[in-house]
Amino acid sequence: MVKIRLTRLGAHKRPFYRVVVTDSRARRDGPFIEILGTYDPLKDPSEVKLNTEKIRLWLQRGAQPTARVKKLIQRADL
Repeated sequence: MVKIRLTRLGAHKRPFYRVVVTDSRARRDGPFIEILGTYDPLKDPSEVKLNTEKIRLWLQRGAQPTARVKKLIQRADL
């Protein structure tokens, strides 16, 4: 199954995330298929940049977003 989920980047105690499409069996920071956007929770307000066209395409193909990514997508009014 293909998932849309977050992968963690950034330094110790300074998280930064990418929104990626990956195989559900792959580890969190492992190989991915495509980058769909970024999420920076440390900015006030938190910064979310998403490529909505690519997200729609992957959702039509059957990719399942995780709970957190689903909230980010709703916040971006997709």
